[in-house]
Formats: sequence, structure tokens, C-alpha cells
Amino acid sequence: MEREVRVRFAPSPTGPLHIGGVRTALYNYLLARKTGGKMILRIEDTDQNRFVPGAEDYIRESLEWCGIELDESPWKGGPYAPYRQSERKPMYMQYALQLVNDGHAYYAFDTAEELEEMRERLKAAKVATPQYNAITRMTMKNSLTLPEDEVKQKLESGEPYVIRLKVPRKEEIRLKDMIRGWVMVHSSSVDDKVLMKSDGMPTYHLANIVDDHLMKITHVIRGEEWLPSAPLHVLLYRYLGWEDTMPEFAHLPLLLKPDGNGKLSKRDGDKLGFPVFPLRWEDPFSKEISSGYRESGYLPEAFINFLAFLGWNPGTSQEIFSMEELANEFTVERIGKSGTRFDIQKARWFNEQYLRAKPDSELAGYLIKALEEHNMTTTPEKAEKIAGLMKERVSFPQDFWQEAKYFFVAPEEYSEKVASKKWNAPSVAVFEDFKNELPSLQNFNADTVKELLVSILDRHNMKIGQVMQALRLAVTGAEAGPDLMHIIEVIGSGETAQRLENAISKLSKYASA
Repeated sequence: MEREVRVRFAPSPTGPLHIGGVRTALYNYLLARKTGGKMILRIEDTDQNRFVPGAEDYIRESLEWCGIELDESPWKGGPYAPYRQSERKPMYMQYALQLVNDGHAYYAFDTAEELEEMRERLKAAKVATPQYNAITRMTMKNSLTLPEDEVKQKLESGEPYVIRLKVPRKEEIRLKDMIRGWVMVHSSSVDDKVLMKSDGMPTYHLANIVDDHLMKITHVIRGEEWLPSAPLHVLLYRYLGWEDTMPEFAHLPLLLKPDGNGKLSKRDGDKLGFPVFPLRWEDPFSKEISSGYRESGYLPEAFINFLAFLGWNPGTSQEIFSMEELANEFTVERIGKSGTRFDIQKARWFNEQYLRAKPDSELAGYLIKALEEHNMTTTPEKAEKIAGLMKERVSFPQDFWQEAKYFFVAPEEYSEKVASKKWNAPSVAVFEDFKNELPSLQNFNADTVKELLVSILDRHNMKIGQVMQALRLAVTGAEAGPDLMHIIEVIGSGETAQRLENAISKLSKYASA
């Protein structure tokens, strides 16, 4: 009988959630939804020295904003609670002791000074990577080198110790990775990792394996940076007698900087001008603020669509996917092996597509909200019309106000470049007639406005192309924008006439030039 697919995302509360972490959570979630399995979140807080206040809440809020739903978590509970490793502390020691009793781990009593001495000794001997391993362990202070009664006495007296894994000296450790195929590592390159620290807390390696086993995790999808630890985890599964139920592994490719040189780090975003965190984060210690995708105006569904394509592709030309469609199409086998360059322009493109697909009535809400912040109001009907005119020209919700400000605020300044080229006496003569006749226009709309303008131009023996840029400048103050006749329809005849009068007065020097 096939096991139910159970995946987990296991972040540490040591700061904000990097978008690489969100991508890991997303791929786990998509696999769970594709297979009708379960998505588990476990907080890995065994390293209490690196705990950051507010980080756990940030993780929770980030995943909620992204639409990544959890089936089991510290906040939702579940059949394998608790879901914080610090709250599971009492259960780890028994597994560490089992490994010691079975000869697969040992007690080590080395002090920090002794460990440093060992490293310096190895460096002096030109050893490239000084390690506590199958060779060096025999020169150190541990239960493999000390007499049994001395070990017993040290344990009974409460002398600090750690428990280390006893890695075999000469063995090929094999791992089948769902993305990379067979990975083989020689045990001589794996050090005797600490499994239990002197404070009684397990390290990531032991807690991770024990929790994945007890929580019946079937697939471990995680970042490439964990690949060097995978052989160690394979040994732990074997030594604990759990090899038959060991999860399948998939190590995701790195997210690279836009130029492809190196991993996208937490520092790169603000330096390069884009966020690397889903939400804004204020460091509780330094008070340093990092920008977030949510606050920058990215829609969660666009952010998720963009993130899904950083390493995975559906094998078709389709790019726009809802979360449900992503889950239907997702397969681990279509995740690439090589790192993916981060392209913020593509993220903007996704955001634009999602904004344009929204109904004008919903987009109007962004504009109404911005107007309220500026102590201004408008009708839902007018806001909807403006949103419809502007949506092909915006990348973010906040752009509606920036781009459409002239619908509510008359221009006070005009582009000198346009005025010097396009503002002239013949155009002004047309505008004088236009502003005088606009208020009496029947059935005021874009079509009737254009008819009036064309009839006035005919009287002046001019073509519409000769005045359009100057007319746009007078009405909006902008050099470009949506159809000007529709803009005038929204602004209204009286306001348009007033704006023309202001422009004729302020730009008179160009008309007489």
C-alpha cells in the first residue's frame, strides 16, 4: 500500500524568511496538493542562541500572505504535535543514547580550547579541511579513547559532553536524489557531527531525522545547501533502523544573483533595488528595515507564479498559473539541476499580468484607498473608469495614484521639452474655441468631445495630429497616457475648460515665440 505523501517545511526562527525559503515551502506545498497529501510546518529552533523575536510570527504571516496553507503546524496543531523542536526536546536524547549503545555514536568531552588546538595542529600539518573524524577522533578526549570507568565517572560527575556520530572511515554513502539522480560521497569527507549539544539540545541533524521519521515525512524537498549533509542523514536513518521508511530527497537549485554570480543573499536585494523577503522586516536588534514584496505592491498570486518558475517549468509555453493550476502541473522531475538567475523584471511582468486580469471594480479600490490617504474622494463609477483606462500602464497597485493623479489634480507644471516644440499660436487659437464650446456640448462623452475638436480643427484648417500633444500637456501635464478623449470625458467639461485656460495663460511665452 502506498504511503500518504507528507511533506514539511522546517524553517528556523533566526530572522525573516528569504524568498528562497518561500520557494522551498511552495514546492513542498505543490507536491502535497498534487498528490492529495499533507503539508506540515515545523519550527526548527534547537539553536536558541540564534533565536530572533518576531521571526516565527513573520514566517506564519508570510506563508498566509502567499496562500500556502498548512495542514499541520505549531499554530494549527495536528496528530504529531508539538511542532516546535524546542518543545520536543525530551524525546531526542533516547535516540542519541540508542546510537551510542549500538556503537554508532560516542561521548566527546573535549573543551573548546582542545578543539581549537586540534584544528591548529591539522592546519600546521597542511590538512585542507580540519575535521573531527575517523582519524582525529582517536587523538581526542572521548568515550572511544578513554577507559570505560573514566567515561562513567565523567558522566556521573556532570562534566559537559556532546554526543558525536561515529562516521565509518572507508565507505561509499549513496543517496538517490529526485532531481540529481544518484549522489555518492565517500565517508572520509564526512566529519563526526555533533548530535546532542552540551546544553541537552539536539543539533539540526539529529532532530531533523527523528522528527521526519516520527512525523512520517515521505519527501524532503529542501535547498541545495543541505546536499553536503545528506550523506550524514542517510547514515542516521540506517543506524536508527529506519532506512526502509527513509523519505525521498530533492535538493533544489540555488537562486542566483541577477548577474548569475553567486547565491542571492539577504543583503543583495536592497543593494540591487528589489526585495528578497516576502514581507517588510524590521530587525528587532539593529532596527534595520528590509523591504518586502507585499509592501512593494506585488500581488501574492503574481509573486507565487513568479517564484514557481524560478527553477521549475511546466514544459509548455504557458506562464500564467493559478495556485490550483500549479499544483495540477507540478512535478519534482521538472525542477532543473542548475541555479536560476533572479530576474526582477520578470516579477514585475507577472504583477502587471495579474493586475490587468482583475475587474476594473476591484482595481478601483486601490485608487479610492490612495485618494483617502490624500484626503480626497471620488465616486466608485469614476474610479472604475479611471482604473480601466490606466490598467495597461501600471505595474503595481500604488501606480494607479501616481499615474492617474492628473484626473484629480490640475497640472501646475508643464514639460518644457513638449511646450517648446508643440505649443504655438495656431494651437492656442484652437484651444480657445475648444474651451469656450466644451461646456455647451450635449451628451458629453469621448466621442462627442472628439467630434467637437475635429470640427474646430476643420475651421482652423488644421489636423488633429498637430495639436494632440499640446492638448494633452494642457489637460494632464503629462507627455503620454491613455486616450485623451476618454480622459476629458472623465475629468468633465468645466474642469477641462479651466485647465485649458490655465495652460493658455502659463504657456503664453511659447505661443508668441
